[in-house]
Amino acid sequence: LFIMSGESGKKIFTLAELSEHNSKNSLYISIKGKVYDVTKFIDEHPGGEEVLLDEAGRDATEAFEDVGHSDEAHGLLEGFVIGELKKDGTPLPPPPTQNISTPQPKQPQSEESSSIVSYLLPFAVIVAFIAYKYISE
Repeated sequence: LFIMSGESGKKIFTLAELSEHNSKNSLYISIKGKVYDVTKFIDEHPGGEEVLLDEAGRDATEAFEDVGHSDEAHGLLEGFVIGELKKDGTPLPPPPTQNISTPQPKQPQSEESSSIVSYLLPFAVIVAFIAYKYISE
């Protein structure tokens, strides 16, 4: 499932191979062209497992850099390197879709309730005006 690089001897992963490791049982991420197996780190990640699972099987460079990890985190990461990401211009796989419920469209009001509002609103304004004048005297 991987290509060996002749020069460095490191495993070279394609995006397709990287994307196969996207679960809690096998979680690989790529950051700045390196591939990391962070499966054993998932329960220890200070940001929680969900953060890693969101980037599982993908290039997580942007997400990793956006957080502003400490030097210690950068050093710790090096212990999980298992290879490099093949630079072939293949687009990244799409992020996993989340099951987000879409809001239900509002039901149009019936003509009857709309017409009642159109009569009651001016009446309510007039009553409020008269009450204001009465109270202010």
